[in-house]
Amino acid sequence: MAKAVAIYGPPGSGKGTQANLLAWTKNYIHFDTGKILEQFLNDPENLKDPEIKKEKENFDAGRLVTPEFVLKLTAKKSVEIGESGFNIVFSGSPRTMFEAFGDEKNVGLVAVLEKLYGKENVQFVFLKIDPQIAIKRNANRKVCSLCATAILYNDSTHHHTECPLCGAKLRTRAVDNPEVLQTRIKEYEERTKPIVDELKRQGYDIHEVDGTPLPYVVFEQLKSKLF
Repeated sequence: MAKAVAIYGPPGSGKGTQANLLAWTKNYIHFDTGKILEQFLNDPENLKDPEIKKEKENFDAGRLVTPEFVLKLTAKKSVEIGESGFNIVFSGSPRTMFEAFGDEKNVGLVAVLEKLYGKENVQFVFLKIDPQIAIKRNANRKVCSLCATAILYNDSTHHHTECPLCGAKLRTRAVDNPEVLQTRIKEYEERTKPIVDELKRQGYDIHEVDGTPLPYVVFEQLKSKLF
């Protein structure tokens, strides 16, 4: 039976890296909401729409994109993946209570996943990390301008300018500057973190994992929780 996993944690906790490792080693499709939104909101054709242009301003400032907009996108794509029989892993999505649980008019993503995979096959992981470590990681992070590979920050890699995977130029994301990071962390604390408490109330076990060590160590912890 296919499974769905959502990985939570503050900006810089390693959600995307762990989701990629699940995708590469356990045959999951990584639904990277942030990456999908970034690509969608930076498409010149899409920016002809005033509504989408406004959403890009939110994204670039570190504010969460309008939940209704994100829910519609993620639910549609999730159904396509789930009905195809694939495992799916999210890195930090759903991001708000509305996106997760919906309202009287909208079905939230948690219910969508339960219908697609069965509640027993929907799992949630929470990466714990000191906020200061997370801020340092993001403030120094570089990603490939072509394949979006993130470069692990340390003294030996800090001065790299080219992607070790495809050779394209590395860049710093607009959302990773210190000022925007503070906004992102505030948004996470106020709008995303409450989802964890509601999931517990609904009977889900939240698998807590220390996100501080190197990614391969974190991944070993994560696998021990999920499999």
